[in-house]
Amino acid sequence: MAAAQGQRSDGTGEMDGAPGRTADTTPPPFRAAVDALRAARLRPQIEIDPARPPQRLAPYAYALEAAVVDGEDDLADGRLVLLHDPAGHEAWKGTFRLVTLVRAELEPEMAADPLLPEVCWSWLVGALQARGLACGEPSGTVTRAGSHYFGGLAERPPASQIEIRASWTPREGAGGVPDAGAHLAAWCDLLSQIAGLPPAGSEDGTVVTLPQRRGPRGA
Repeated sequence: MAAAQGQRSDGTGEMDGAPGRTADTTPPPFRAAVDALRAARLRPQIEIDPARPPQRLAPYAYALEAAVVDGEDDLADGRLVLLHDPAGHEAWKGTFRLVTLVRAELEPEMAADPLLPEVCWSWLVGALQARGLACGEPSGTVTRAGSHYFGGLAERPPASQIEIRASWTPREGAGGVPDAGAHLAAWCDLLSQIAGLPPAGSEDGTVVTLPQRRGPRGA
């Protein structure tokens, strides 16, 4: 596993979710959660960088983008956003919310499996449970999409993609701070699994993963 810090280039003001805010006004629980994300240790196949956070979902937000890379192949990618509303949010039933997008290309045989959406959702739930993480109000979608190419692109084989969009409320610990680093690690377990890699510590072959795709995603 490699330290995530070595793969990021943090800029000033990234933990602030609204224009005009400065780091001095950032609530301590949110600052602590962001620090935990920055300090998380991830497996070496995962490349992760900060991304521009959404501006209207919560008063404070911090976003990360990640990809599972094998050589020159990008096996899967995703985005994780940490939202914080110090006043609490009725729909979240808490002051923090995690929002995610994960996607990967599939072999046609796997894409045709009618149980694939249920399996992918169970991977998300299982990744959180495997790290002992409690979460509330989970919701999301699993979408399969297929592409067929014509004309100048006709030589490309048909491609299928799976996409998971989800959100959940992490349990808050001492000082109202969730274990953001552990949630990031669980999310990376899901990203690795959907990419066709076994989750860290599960190399005994007991975990079912998606077959790795044949090559990098086309432009």
